[in-house]
Amino acid sequence: MPGPKRIVLLILDGAADRPDNGETPLSSASTPGLDTLARHAICGVHYPVGKGVAPESDLATLSILGYNPEEYYTGRGPLEALGVGLEIREGYEVAFRANFATVDPSTRRIIDRRVARSLTSPEAKELAKALDGMRLGSTGYARVKATIGHRAVVIIGDREHKLSAMVSNIDPAYERRGLISVAVRNPEMVLPRCKPLLSSKEAEYTCKLVDEFVEKAIEILDNHPVNLERAKRGLLKANAILLRDAGEKPPRLPPIASVLGLSPAAAIAEMPVEIGIAVAAGMKYYSVPPPTGNHERDLPVRLEATIKAYRDGHRFIYVHLKGPDEPGHDGDFEGKKRAIELIDKLFIQPLIELIDLNETAVIVTSDHATPWRVRAHADDPVPWMASWKGLSTSPGRFDEQTCLATGRTVEYGWQLLRSIAKELGVTQ
Repeated sequence: MPGPKRIVLLILDGAADRPDNGETPLSSASTPGLDTLARHAICGVHYPVGKGVAPESDLATLSILGYNPEEYYTGRGPLEALGVGLEIREGYEVAFRANFATVDPSTRRIIDRRVARSLTSPEAKELAKALDGMRLGSTGYARVKATIGHRAVVIIGDREHKLSAMVSNIDPAYERRGLISVAVRNPEMVLPRCKPLLSSKEAEYTCKLVDEFVEKAIEILDNHPVNLERAKRGLLKANAILLRDAGEKPPRLPPIASVLGLSPAAAIAEMPVEIGIAVAAGMKYYSVPPPTGNHERDLPVRLEATIKAYRDGHRFIYVHLKGPDEPGHDGDFEGKKRAIELIDKLFIQPLIELIDLNETAVIVTSDHATPWRVRAHADDPVPWMASWKGLSTSPGRFDEQTCLATGRTVEYGWQLLRSIAKELGVTQ
């Protein structure tokens, strides 16, 4: 029997957890849609990047899509920049992922890394305008663009001097290891100074500009009208900006079709970094509005875009769904369980009614584990399931314990799609 002709890849952001006591939000959730897929499926676990790495979503997603991060990753900053339409002047500009944050200006103590997630996109855009075009030193400058909520992209540049992306994060929650950032457990919540990661004049000069930008940003933001109004309403000020994941080169990826031989390819993603990955990989991007936090409103919109991409004839469709990660960071078991149940009810169940499961394989996985007890990304292996009507095997359920028990372990996420396609005999 010939294999499937199409693949839908569903990445459930942060859905994986750690089965410390034999139960996780995923294993305890009511998921009739996932159960249906599990009737004809294979499953296992994979390390999204590799053992010992607790990745951010960008690195993990790039890897899961089939790109070896050691070969293709140029930093999250350039991906975020690409996702919002900003180009980098290679050699003279460095792009950073940024968060508006709340700090005590006198002590540099970080009160909240994300302004309690209360900053609206319109507010962030006004704050970004106040920083955009900032002069640094005699020939340096900053470009700042707000994206969604508390998030932004910052590009530090210089008209005459070369810069380097090999600088530390100005965010204690993530430690830089080369171009990769990993989550730090119990970080000291004080705004750090920039440190060069290489002994070079370019890295040292970049740090000088970064530190100047961070200090000037606090001076400008602390008394900005947006923040004065927020303070009157009893809300935290967005009076600082945290920089991390620097990159100096735009991502250059071979087309996603070269990974599996499936073309055309499409992506349904909502965050700038995911959009940047899709664009770099040559996928058609189906636009969806930014997440509102209301899953009952957001998920049907993402389903509609996925079905449109499917009916347009795309043979590979990547869908990134938010929901489980945030309650994982909040230590909220029930909230994470509910998020998974909503994805199943409002996306997976209607999806499998609207696509042809005889010709389409549905692959479900997570970009990383966000254990609710840990409240941060972890380096745990995450479950994967490949479902197709042509399979006679059934794991019974899709959860961490079930998939781990199969003994199928993919050591590197970038090997996952290729190994599944080979086993299923995907028709190219």
